[in-house]
Amino acid sequence: MKSISLKGLELIKSFEGLRLNAYLCEANVATIGYGSTYYANDQKVKMGDKITKEQAEILLRKTVRDFEQNVNALLNGVQVNQNQFDALVSFAFNLGTAALAKSTLLKLVKANPNDPTISREFGKWVNAGGKKVNGLVTRRQKEAELYFKPFV
Repeated sequence: MKSISLKGLELIKSFEGLRLNAYLCEANVATIGYGSTYYANDQKVKMGDKITKEQAEILLRKTVRDFEQNVNALLNGVQVNQNQFDALVSFAFNLGTAALAKSTLLKLVKANPNDPTISREFGKWVNAGGKKVNGLVTRRQKEAELYFKPFV
């Protein structure tokens, strides 16, 4: 079973940013820390909640672990390199495992992880609340770049 690398974790952190007070994300969902919508005990984040930086780091690692497991399960034995895995975990972390599960992106990865059209599929997931969001455009570009960056 693969785990996210430090590079993948830093990618997630760079886009999520650290917020110690709960806020509403672009999709109007209460969020805290590095983009978490749930706590480790499965309680939903609610407006008014506060956490420390240390708690945010712990929550991020726990949340990412869940996404690692889900991405591993969705890949169902398909071999991807570390950069490809990190990009898929970042995608799932941002959009949810269900979005990845039903995506053409995943279908293409499972058919051929090195298919160049996969890059285009990342770029289709740039809307929140029905609107194109520049931050998501940039995030999908960075995920696609990481996905196709040779792993050495």
